[in-house]
Formats: sequence, C-alpha cells, structure tokens
Amino acid sequence: MDRRPSKGTFWLMVAIALAVMGFLLWEEHKVHLLGALPWLILLACPLMHLFMHRRHDRHREHDPQEKPPDE
Repeated sequence: MDRRPSKGTFWLMVAIALAVMGFLLWEEHKVHLLGALPWLILLACPLMHLFMHRRHDRHREHDPQEKPPDE
C-alpha cells in the first residue's frame, strides 16, 4: 500500500509553508522593506531605461514601408 501523499497535496503543503514564512518575514521586517522602497524605485528608473531603450532600432527592421535614413 502506497502511503505517500499525492503530488497535489505536496505542492499544497509547500504553498502553505511559503505563505506562512512570507507572512512572518513581512511582519518582522516590514519597516526595513518599506524603508528600502524609495531606493528601489530610484534604482528601477535606470534599469528600465537600460533594458527598454535597447529595442528602439529594431522597430525599423519590421516596417517595410519605412525608408532607411540617408547617410
């Protein structure tokens, strides 16, 4: 007789354990996490520009009607 829990039961137990750990970490370190939030927002700005502005030149490759700039 197989007495092991099913995979669904295992992942449910893992999800509950992670939720409890997340809640306890949030309650104990809320002040530290919220204090770092303004710095994280400031850090997000240059990272957004770095990763999002990369693709501007690729738009012209997909538009067959746009002429390339004269050099």
